[in-house]
Amino acid sequence: MKTRNIISILLIVGIVVLGFVLYTSIMRPVKFDDEYNKRSTEVINKLKDIRAIQEAFKSTHGRYCGDIDSLLTFLETGNTLMVKKFGVVPDSLTESQAIKAGIVSRDTVSVNPLEKLIEEKLIKTSKNDIKNLKFIPYSDGKVFVVKADIIDRGGIMVHTFEAVADIETYTKGMNEQDVLNRKSEIIAMNRYPGWKVGDVTQPITDGNWE
Repeated sequence: MKTRNIISILLIVGIVVLGFVLYTSIMRPVKFDDEYNKRSTEVINKLKDIRAIQEAFKSTHGRYCGDIDSLLTFLETGNTLMVKKFGVVPDSLTESQAIKAGIVSRDTVSVNPLEKLIEEKLIKTSKNDIKNLKFIPYSDGKVFVVKADIIDRGGIMVHTFEAVADIETYTKGMNEQDVLNRKSEIIAMNRYPGWKVGDVTQPITDGNWE
């Protein structure tokens, strides 16, 4: 009788252990994907803001900036042009009608780039957190690699830029084998293993998530 009880207990324990192993093996990739996607979203949001700042820099200087610190200095202390509206459009008129009537006017003024981007809702980073924009989330202080160049396209010189975060930077602390597997999957699709906006070798400003 005792032997049967022991066998029954061992079977129950074995079933519980097997169930736990199966649950863990199923949930591990799900948890990895959830964490990877969360971190990727934060990285991509910063890259979108860097792109917006690069566009503001180019509209002012006629070129892109190849240094992240110089780019942020421009953002906080530089000047760029912005069309501002003065006056309030009455509910009974369209904006163009209000301008014709002299109720509303528009003028191009010089403003701080950060002020312009915030007013036009082109960046998500808060004003108080702009100084930290250069740091890749979850990377323990690693900085986005930013480059700028001029390339020849059919005899026309075109300004280009890129900002990148390698997959190893924003996955710090995650399971190394899972990260290596994800990197291999991305490389197998001939894609950059990480997140990137722009490309110094091509006249594009798209992100590789788009």
